[in-house]
Amino acid sequence: MSPASTEQFLLEQYTGHPASQLQDLRKALYQSVFGCEHLITDTSAAAEGIRREAAEAGPCSREIEALDGPWSRVQLGVLADGLTPETLSRMFARSAAMSHGDADALQEKLTVLRRLIRSGALPYSPAEADAELDDWRKNGFPVCRHSEEYRAAYRPAYRVLHRTYVRLLPLLAAIDRALAENPRVLLAIEGGAASGKSTLADLLTAIYPDTALFHADDFFLRPEQRTAARYAQPGGNLDRERLESEILIPISRNKAAVYRPFNCRTLSLREPVTVLPGRLNIVEGSYSFHPELARYYDLSVFLDISPETQRSRILKRNGPEWGQQFFDRWVPLEQTYFHETDTQGRCTLALKEEIR
Repeated sequence: MSPASTEQFLLEQYTGHPASQLQDLRKALYQSVFGCEHLITDTSAAAEGIRREAAEAGPCSREIEALDGPWSRVQLGVLADGLTPETLSRMFARSAAMSHGDADALQEKLTVLRRLIRSGALPYSPAEADAELDDWRKNGFPVCRHSEEYRAAYRPAYRVLHRTYVRLLPLLAAIDRALAENPRVLLAIEGGAASGKSTLADLLTAIYPDTALFHADDFFLRPEQRTAARYAQPGGNLDRERLESEILIPISRNKAAVYRPFNCRTLSLREPVTVLPGRLNIVEGSYSFHPELARYYDLSVFLDISPETQRSRILKRNGPEWGQQFFDRWVPLEQTYFHETDTQGRCTLALKEEIR
């Protein structure tokens, strides 16, 4: 973030937490740059730590506090929504492994902190603050704890997550609730071109180890199926009958799915693929939650994206020539399908586009 936004962040931190000592603001800036404070090698132990801390803390806030960067403090009260400590620990571990800032970035933020203190905007002694910050720098910016004053006033119990995972919390809680009630769960990921469906599916397969993933793109129409009458149907440009018979029916019956992915280059079907059902089973792609298929799913999510962002992503991904085919042909078909079948309204929940 810019110095101006860092200034606003620090002032809001102090206003919202007036018991903060200088070390608490140092900690907030450290987390804003480096995110999680240590790598997680044992997610089972991390989950047990979360469970124990939540129990000891008692009723916890559900607040999600954005830091001065791509990280947020997620209070353990989110567990009350059905999110499991195991899922939170895996998100925490993956967040900790993501790239982060460096000492120079932290120094830039500390310069703003010093300026606010010298101006009197923050009620700390300039001389004492300079001494504390200089000593911190000389020691290589070691991880610092919250002050006793902060702990007594606010009882912090949180984990720091990257925004990539923070936006998924409602979906992950819904998945965990469904998994607690069912031996297996079928999830549809809907949304327009370039809305992040494949990216979300990959994130979920990393968070949930026992996951089977299927792509609606493997069920494009074969040439002989591509008739005007078929394309006139909302969502008609997917071979939903084959998706139903080869994926949804067997997986819903806890049987292996055997299917032949469509080859876009040869316009033919590839050799058969066999996939065993997982506890979580995902079908990602436009038209996957078609009204004729919806009854098979336990959950569905719609990825909402603005036309401007969609256009930018398609051009970046496909280039001008192939991108124009999306704008002229595939995007209008998707929009007709979304409108005619109220796709977003039928889905369990919707997620706004990811900030990049």
